[in-house]
Amino acid sequence: MREALAEAERAAAIGEVPIGAVVVRGGEGGEIIGRGHNRRETDSDPLAHAELLAIREAARRMGGWRLTECALYCTLEPCPMCAGALVNSRVERLVYGAADPKAGWCGTLGNLVQDPRLNHRLEVTAGVLAEESAALLRGFFAALRRSSLR
Repeated sequence: MREALAEAERAAAIGEVPIGAVVVRGGEGGEIIGRGHNRRETDSDPLAHAELLAIREAARRMGGWRLTECALYCTLEPCPMCAGALVNSRVERLVYGAADPKAGWCGTLGNLVQDPRLNHRLEVTAGVLAEESAALLRGFFAALRRSSLR
């Protein structure tokens, strides 16, 4: 999770919303095979969410789209698009920091990743380093508000 936080800090450093994600193969202490941080503004791409970028890199490194022995760690609860990508890529476990009351679909507004109607479900661990994750977001948006008031 610390690596996901480092990715979130990279996003903030380029003026992006500080959300970071990593894909780990082989469980706790495994190898990081995918990294991502928000790049929507930088890339002018509405799909450039941290989770999707990390999943894409992991699939490339694995040589296939099935990430069955992998976990995704991210600083913010995934949105519906990213939750769908987790299901479709067959990630086994999701670990996230802060809950997202406006867009989170891994337990807050809904629970796409554990919906029994789908052909794949993930194990979910929420709230890991939640305060650190939330503090990054609060600080980013506070600075943004301050700069827009000038």
